[in-house]
Amino acid sequence: MVELIKYIVSQFVDNPDDVTYDVTETARETNVTITLSESDIGKVIGRQGKIAKALRTIVRAASQKENRKYNIEIKERGEKE
Repeated sequence: MVELIKYIVSQFVDNPDDVTYDVTETARETNVTITLSESDIGKVIGRQGKIAKALRTIVRAASQKENRKYNIEIKERGEKE
């Protein structure tokens, strides 16, 4: 599933090598934190969050087979927790 997330995000960013993915797994849940540069964050979030919402919807639909919940957080590089 993380590969799907990486593929979708790479289609929107200018520098896919600058994107970092932090994956934390628990028993039934996976948290994916995507850290982007300032110039790419707007492209991944989209106007009014439409692209980010679509990404979460696709991942939620695809994860039904795995019986896992995926939480996606999008952050700007250097942003505090």
